[in-house]
Amino acid sequence: MLDINQAIAAAERSSSGIPCKLEELEPWSEDVAREIAAKEGIELTPEHWEVVCFMRDHFEECGLAPSGRTLLRCLEEEFAERGGGKYLYRLFPGGPVNQGSRIAGLPLPAYSSDKSFGTVE
Repeated sequence: MLDINQAIAAAERSSSGIPCKLEELEPWSEDVAREIAAKEGIELTPEHWEVVCFMRDHFEECGLAPSGRTLLRCLEEEFAERGGGKYLYRLFPGGPVNQGSRIAGLPLPAYSSDKSFGTVE
């Protein structure tokens, strides 16, 4: 069931020029992800790829998350059996939302500059 707040936010994002679909994003490939990760000191393992693929699939299905906290909750829920947040921060020490989004080639959700998500700077 579609949440009315999500529908309104999606409409605002699409009218503001913020990408809402994978096709609207800059070209991305696994090689691009490896380059970004290498610049951030991360060697992508199969565990990293699971998170990156989940983030891209989630973006494709749901669009841009309304906030960094919302995306983090989705990630923690999906990877709860492996340790949730601790597992994600071990993989992405710069923050699973910020660092993960950069590596996945996705735009950052609103309110992602919170230190608990990692920082963009």
